Amino acid sequence: MILVIVVICLTIICVILLPPSKGEIQPFLNEDDTVIDGSIAEKVFFKTNGTTLGMILEGKDVSKPVLLFLGGGPGIPEYFLEQEYPTNLADEFVVCYLEYRGTSLSYDSKLEKSTLSTNQYITDVVEVTRYLCSRFGQEKVYLMAHSFGTYIALNTITQHPELYEAYIAISQMCNQYKSEYLAYDYMLDYYKKTGNKKKVKALEQSDIKESEEVFQQYRTSMLRDNSMHELGIGTTRDMHSVIQNILIPSLKCKAYTPMERLNIYRGKLFAQKSEVAKDAWSFDAFTQIPEIQIPVYFLAGVYDYTCCYSLQKEYYEQLVAPSKGFYTFQESAHSPLFEEPKKGLYIIIEDVKQRETK
Repeated sequence: MILVIVVICLTIICVILLPPSKGEIQPFLNEDDTVIDGSIAEKVFFKTNGTTLGMILEGKDVSKPVLLFLGGGPGIPEYFLEQEYPTNLADEFVVCYLEYRGTSLSYDSKLEKSTLSTNQYITDVVEVTRYLCSRFGQEKVYLMAHSFGTYIALNTITQHPELYEAYIAISQMCNQYKSEYLAYDYMLDYYKKTGNKKKVKALEQSDIKESEEVFQQYRTSMLRDNSMHELGIGTTRDMHSVIQNILIPSLKCKAYTPMERLNIYRGKLFAQKSEVAKDAWSFDAFTQIPEIQIPVYFLAGVYDYTCCYSLQKEYYEQLVAPSKGFYTFQESAHSPLFEEPKKGLYIIIEDVKQRETK
């Protein structure tokens, strides 16, 4: 009897955390619940370079320009954030949310971790870009990237500028070591000023400037993650718990099947210590990519200490590009497009698209 009760309780918990779903992308509907003519809402599985890449396509009008979105992590799907914090990008573009090799929809337990390299990620992005151009009859696409994705995006643009109309960077990675030092100093100073002795002690015991070993332990620790979100300088300004605001909602997201939701976290663990993740952390945009050949637009949250706002601004000012724009989001941390979506979409419509279509 006890075993039966335990099984029933576990089943209930599983259904609550992983509600059944076919993982279908909801279509765009008219007021009478008919599908909007010319709209698109689908998952695509694209075979390339020894694996299958999963992506989600959304747009209210397939004749609109195409925007390829490279998410953060690598691991947590950007499409999930779109579900939680709608941006309405699909009103203006056919949006492709690519889920990286080895993660989420693209997770494959048989995949060798050695294939998760910077060069392979760039190659994947280029192949997907060419697929999108061919499918939707476009010569170029817009490239948008967030956090980790900005590392991949900048390197892709450097190698293949001919494929992209413009680049929209959300929380650009510039020099993650410097960013972590700035964030660490900010948090330690804040906790000292507010008299939080427990946090001061914990941070001082994890002095990231002491050694590379301490730095690496700290960067994936709960101390870093919890502190940044507690102070509103993490994923979003008002997100104070990754478990409550990312983990649980992602496990309930019915755009993914239950197994696809579990694969989000299998993929995140798989990719966390991959070559491409390590490369991103050692990336120095200041010295490695001082110039790009297409227009670039930075969306930066003033409270962002995950990829420090001050470094984004500094890099933008020295970056050479045909045209560029820097936009400060005064109420945002690391996800300005999702935190202030109306402002973000206005910038994209009135500045980015208007400028590039003149």
